[in-house]
Amino acid sequence: MTSIPVRAVLFDLDGVLVHSASAVERSWARWARRHGLDADQVVALCHGRPSVETIARLAPHLDAAAEAGALEAEQAGDTADLTPCRGSAGLIGALDGAGVPWAVVTSGTRPVAAARLAAAGHRQPEVFVTADAVTRGKPDPEGYLTAARALGVDPADCVVVEDAEPGARAGHAAGATVIGVPGGTLTGHEDTLTAYVPSLTDLTLTPPTATTPARLTTRVAERVG
Repeated sequence: MTSIPVRAVLFDLDGVLVHSASAVERSWARWARRHGLDADQVVALCHGRPSVETIARLAPHLDAAAEAGALEAEQAGDTADLTPCRGSAGLIGALDGAGVPWAVVTSGTRPVAAARLAAAGHRQPEVFVTADAVTRGKPDPEGYLTAARALGVDPADCVVVEDAEPGARAGHAAGATVIGVPGGTLTGHEDTLTAYVPSLTDLTLTPPTATTPARLTTRVAERVG
């Protein structure tokens, strides 16, 4: 086990707090078929990036902003089979109980992110950084830097929890400690990760002590490899 000091936790959303892969992938597959694109290729590239950037990359002949807006509206209404990721409710409860601030930093827009959190039974965070609140999406660190600043915490004292490679790169570039979880595009061997855990049940908070004033310690399973 590894102990990591933490003053705030910055969560990715999809695949970290909410199981939404099926909803994400079926919406992108439908979009790909509408435009005569290879659905498997589109689905492989859609995770962890803002929709507008993915569309611009895959279909530069289309109006990326308009297409992304329509796609995000479709996704916001598709919440039928969304569930909380294992350990996410318990970890959020522990953070709230210990007074540790947390934020969500996601490549989705605010309506989609809010709908998914609600469908999974999670409360809305006080700090919510979505694709429509930044000018540069992951892997740029802007989103995580914005969230840390809004919480009043140095990024170096934050733990970022991610399941996708662009997000892990963003958290690392922001100077945060990055914890990876499975289910996305991470393998556990990326240089951007401090640790890789099987699920959020493997993240345990230890209250502050006399030797760690005003800090908490997050205990995580050691990095794979």
